[in-house]
Amino acid sequence: MLKESLGRKIANFRKEKGLTQEDLAVRLDVSAQAVSKWENDISCPDIMLLPKLSAIFNVSVDALLGCEEEAESVQFVPQKEIRDISDLVMRIIVDSSEGDKVRINLPLAILKMGVDGGMNMPQINGSDPLKGIDFAQLIDMAEKGVLGKLVEVESADGDTVEIFVEEI
Repeated sequence: MLKESLGRKIANFRKEKGLTQEDLAVRLDVSAQAVSKWENDISCPDIMLLPKLSAIFNVSVDALLGCEEEAESVQFVPQKEIRDISDLVMRIIVDSSEGDKVRINLPLAILKMGVDGGMNMPQINGSDPLKGIDFAQLIDMAEKGVLGKLVEVESADGDTVEIFVEEI
């Protein structure tokens, strides 16, 4: 997923609040042209304006700057909006204590076929940080509309595993 630019975020938050560029400019004591330049990614707001912007939009400065990962929270999709399993991907991130980094992006439909066929997840660097994770249960949750970061584990050995289910 591409990260949304600061300008696009400002424009989207402003529109969500029902504000015009002029309204936002008045609240921040800047010109409407300055707001337009921000939203078109020609310039950025002064750093001192970020707390005011975040207060106006009722979001954190981190959210405004895109420092918060969008997939961090779990989302429950309403039944009528649940996507077909072929439109979902499981993203697995494994960082071993020995410095190995593994990134897997696997279409959920393929993972489901493998799990149904008895596939085991591979060991990474001699340890098994994925051991004990019930992929069939994670697939079932995704099919019922649960998306986002579903698993975050840090083993006693210092291996970390994060598993996300996201729309393609």
